[in-house]
This record gives sequence, structure tokens and C-alpha cells, in this order.
Amino acid sequence: MYKEYNNKIPQDALEIIRCIEDAGYEAYIVGGCVRDLLMQREPNDWDITTSAKPEEIKKVFKRTYDTGIKHGTVTVILNKEHFEVTTYRIESDYKDFRHPENVSFVEDIALDLSRRDFTMNAIAYHPERGFVDPYEGMKDIQRGCIRSVRNAVERFTEDALRILRAVRFAAQLGFEIEDETIEGICECRDLLRHISKERIRDEFLKICISPRPEYINKLHELDLLEYIIPEFIPTYEVPQNNPHHIYNVAQHTIVAMQNSMSDVILRLTLLLHDIGKVSTRTTDAKGIDHFFNHPVKSAEIAKHVLRDLKMDNNSIKSISLLILFHDYYIKHQMDKVLVKNILTQIGPELFDLLLLVQESDVKAQNLEMLTPKLEGIKLQRKIKDEIIINNEPYNKAMLAITGQDLIESGIPRGKAIGDLLDKVLEKVIKNPEENERELLIKYCHTEYAKM
Repeated sequence: MYKEYNNKIPQDALEIIRCIEDAGYEAYIVGGCVRDLLMQREPNDWDITTSAKPEEIKKVFKRTYDTGIKHGTVTVILNKEHFEVTTYRIESDYKDFRHPENVSFVEDIALDLSRRDFTMNAIAYHPERGFVDPYEGMKDIQRGCIRSVRNAVERFTEDALRILRAVRFAAQLGFEIEDETIEGICECRDLLRHISKERIRDEFLKICISPRPEYINKLHELDLLEYIIPEFIPTYEVPQNNPHHIYNVAQHTIVAMQNSMSDVILRLTLLLHDIGKVSTRTTDAKGIDHFFNHPVKSAEIAKHVLRDLKMDNNSIKSISLLILFHDYYIKHQMDKVLVKNILTQIGPELFDLLLLVQESDVKAQNLEMLTPKLEGIKLQRKIKDEIIINNEPYNKAMLAITGQDLIESGIPRGKAIGDLLDKVLEKVIKNPEENERELLIKYCHTEYAKM
């Protein structure tokens, strides 16, 4: 009867359930993997819940290790695969609005399901007995609905991060959040102040890289952005009265994100690339808006936002550089020097990402002006590829000389060496054919004499 589901579950997981039940206990597949099974999605992992206590699980299986023993979780290793097995439990006293102070083991699967966040995640599955679904999660999946288990305020008070998880699931699955759950979010949202920025960041990033980044608008609608990225809120009130634009800053940003691939660096760059327009907007005598130097301001704000979200330094640097250069476009082959100068500062890999940022950006502008912009981006890619294929120098490591060469040629060690190498790089960027050792040493001696 349940063969179609059992065929999609790893045999090792089914074997664990069989072994537990042979020992006299109950066991089920539970949680998000059951939801994904019903939706014909590929689960990331397979969780098992059981009436057996942790010490009893350890007796049943030879290879285990404690994962969260306080909360009843033991990891079972079977044929090199790892599966978390957790005892049925109920929880109480969520003093930090995130983690329970007290956990009590129970013997009823329905009680265990009652503590879970949303009905679609409160379904258990047994390979012979089928589904246990006391909160009608299967119906909610069919109608594309995210609904809290029992009382929404209680669920969000227990764990305030569930507020963002609701929006994240909606973005990932394309579901709607039902009204009472929305009311619970609105009543409990200030509890997010108690949640670590790292946890908030993780949920937010999943929304950003989801198939529906436009659910950032849902965060705004529910007044949740204040707890994540308050700097973005004013962009909803900034128009772009300019022939190149058809959206306000916020909606342009969201459309640009929709036009990009699902990548954290790309999506965060696009999220923040125009955030500086809030403070740089001016309007000329004809009523046309301008945003002079907004990339510089946006990069500055982005660094602050990303640090607040506890992003790693490499990501902050990459995103900031992409924002800083996102508004650079070329129209002629003669702009090859500009491409090299950008390569000098960001390197070829980030340059490739920059072109993807620009493509997503212009596709979120006035589409009547799109074609020449895409042609300019195409030209940038062509020129960059020529530079790489021809090994034309764009950084000091590619020069035919080093600082040591200059010292050995008689120029004293010191600041002048670095200054001369800067001049040499500028020279060969414009004239790559002059990147020859003897020629450059002679040039440096001539320039050193002028210092």
C-alpha cells in the first residue's frame, strides 16, 4: 500500500525502524522529510522519532554517538550513513524564546507531533502503518498553506525563529501563510530581538536564494525587516523618476534578484547594490531623479549591514567590490583599459560575477532601453576574455619585472620601488607589448631620475 513512498526512503532508514520495532518500540520517519516525500521533493536528511529512550537505542545499535542527548537525540550509524533518532518528547519553559529548559520523554507519537512548528512538518510516516497526521498537515500541503500547530502565539513564543521560518517556507515552497498564523507573527514579532543574528541571517539567506526572493516584500509587509535589515526599509519609499527606470528602488531590487541565479553572493549584492540611493537621490529642474555616487554609498552601507548579519569577511569584501563596480558600463572596444583597471581591483572570477550582477540589474530597469545595455555587457565579457587569453597584464604579479629586479639594477630599496611598479603597471595596461624586462628596467631608471 505504501510501496511508492517506501521506494523513495533510504533502505538504511527503513532498517533502523525495523530494528527498533523488533526490539519492542515504535519508530517513524518524521518532520520535513515526510513533507518533502509528500511533495515529491528530495529531502536533505531523514529524521526518525521513536518511543525508545536514548539508552535503549544505544543497546539496539552497535554504532551510535550522542548528538543532543539532553533532548533525546542519538545518531545511529548504519552502513556508513548517519541518521538522527530522537525519542518522543514534549518541551516546556522556553526562557530565551528559542530553546526549551525542560524536555520530557513521552510514549505517544501524537504528543511529540504537537510540539512541532507547522502542520506540514507535524506528520509522521511508518512504512507499514502509513501516516500519522493529527493536525491535517497533508491537507495543508495540498492547499499550499503554512499553518501553525495548535496555537500560533504559543508556537512563536516557544521559538521566535519560527516567525522567519514561516516566511522562509513560503518562499521556498510557494505557499501562503494562513490568517491565524499571520496574526501570531504580528503579535510575537518583537520576540525576534531575543534571537541571535546568526540564526536570523541563516533564515534570511534562505529566503534570498529561494525561487521566490520577492518574499522579502512579505517580510516588509509583516514589519519583520526591522529585525533583519532595517536599512532596506526606506528603499520602498524612494521613487526612480528617470527614463532608465520603471520601479521604485525596493521593487527594482527585488526584480533584479528574481533575474539572478540562486547564489548567496549574487543575491546579496543585488539586494544591497542600490541601497545607497536612499541618501543620494536628487531631482533636477526637469523632475528627473539622479543618484550620483550611489555605488560608493551602497558599498559603505553594505559593509555595515553584512557585518551586522555576521557574514564572513571574504563575502563582505566580494559583495562590497561588486556593488562598488556594478554601475560601470563600456560602449567601445577602446575601453579595454577600463576593463583591465577593474580586473586589477577585483580579479577575473569576481569580474565574471560582476557581469552577472549587471545583467540582472539592467533586466530590472526600463526594458525599452535593455538591448544596448546587454550589448555593452557582452562587449565587456568579450574584452575580458581577450585579456585573459592573450595574457595581457593587469596586476603586478604579471609584470616582467619585480621589485627585486629593480633593486639589483641599482635602484635603492624603499618606497620608490613600489611607486615605480605602480607606474610600470599603468604603462603596460595601456601598452601590453611593452611588458619586457629590459625595457621596463630602463623605463624605471628614467622615472626614478625624475623623482
